[in-house]
Amino acid sequence: MRPYITKQHSDSAQVSGWECGKSIEELNLVSATSVVGLQWGDEAKGKLVDILTLEHDIVVRYQGGNNAGHTVVFNGKTYKLSLLPTGILRSEKLSVIGPGLVVNPKALLSEMEAIRQQGIEIGENLIISDRAHVIFPHHMAEEAVLEASRKDDAIGTTMRGIGTCYRDKAGRTHAIRVGDLYHEASFRSRLESIVEQKNTIIQALAPGSETIDHAAVAEEYLEYARILKPHVTDTTARLHREIAAGKRLLFEGAQGSLLDVDHGTFPFVTSSNSSSAGIHNGSGVPQRHIDRMIGIVKAYTTRVGGGPFPTELDNEIGQLIRDTGNEYGTVTGRPRRCGWLDAVATGYSARVCGVDCIAVTLLDVLSELDEIQICEAYEINGQRTTDVPSHVEDLAVVKPIFRTLPGWKTDITGARTLEDLPANARKYLDNVAELVGVPVEFISIGPDREQTIII
Repeated sequence: MRPYITKQHSDSAQVSGWECGKSIEELNLVSATSVVGLQWGDEAKGKLVDILTLEHDIVVRYQGGNNAGHTVVFNGKTYKLSLLPTGILRSEKLSVIGPGLVVNPKALLSEMEAIRQQGIEIGENLIISDRAHVIFPHHMAEEAVLEASRKDDAIGTTMRGIGTCYRDKAGRTHAIRVGDLYHEASFRSRLESIVEQKNTIIQALAPGSETIDHAAVAEEYLEYARILKPHVTDTTARLHREIAAGKRLLFEGAQGSLLDVDHGTFPFVTSSNSSSAGIHNGSGVPQRHIDRMIGIVKAYTTRVGGGPFPTELDNEIGQLIRDTGNEYGTVTGRPRRCGWLDAVATGYSARVCGVDCIAVTLLDVLSELDEIQICEAYEINGQRTTDVPSHVEDLAVVKPIFRTLPGWKTDITGARTLEDLPANARKYLDNVAELVGVPVEFISIGPDREQTIII
């Protein structure tokens, strides 16, 4: 195996444990890497992206919006990021918000100011695609009334206008992109027409709702555009120039593959391609440029919002996992549903994404358990299968078939090599690799960078 990430986290790019003293170029590291979640999101992707950022020049976010959040511990401080790529924590790296995102300018500026207050500089190291679509107040208002109208059949959105913005993007007539904000006359005219129609829709769904003032929104967003202008550019053209110059790209996915609008547990999914399928259309970079695809797998499974969850633990074990793993949303604060690792669903995502290896995160959370289970197959109508049903009605009635393994009942947060882990923890990882179908090459056993084991 080629050396891949540093254990001595410094910009000298020395790789402890393999060939110390050699530069990244001498080690012949891959030119582009993708980190993608293989579950329903919240797999702790941010930590691995932060570590891998040292060995790449550019970090690219390619889908989602400010509904996705991740927490990164950097130099002893905790940063909560949403729209901003994790690379923003290193001023010498270029961070890219690609055309596949939907951007709420107010939320973005607020996030930028928050990390500035924590001492992080933002300047030419951040670029925003002029092709990214813009979230407006009417998107949030419309999403709220639509979700309320579904009552018990609600999808469980974050109410941030993500889905309605993506819907308008596909519908085109109600869509406004970041670059449109710099064509003031046509922007004002289009916004007036759009808001008039949106007010009609919202009033029809929720009579008496507050009417949106298009003129006030236009003034507000033109001011956002003025502030953001130094960062706005054609990111696709820039990325292709950087690739031609030999720069190394790191693609940072948001949410998880089981939330992919085409390949996830529809309709309880997000509104974009959160699997590796979203990289090309969300960045403009062909997948042939990506040499390494890393899948992130939590040592157990969590889910937020509605939808079937075959391995859910609605009991004291589930609550123990939730509390030990601090399983509450970075963006919303909502408690996450917790359950055993579903290797059927995770293996499906690994195949869809074409991952080369997996990183298992939050393994330390399971250290208090006497026994640990992994779902190795489903039973549907008396038949055993390792395929994930295409329809949620079928997934809702599957019976998980579990493989039971002994726990390790010891603190593993101080482990720094695979050999430092208890035998039962290593056995658990072996079973995960077997059932998911790809090797485990990274293990996270705590929030700090040093609490990462590279196999």
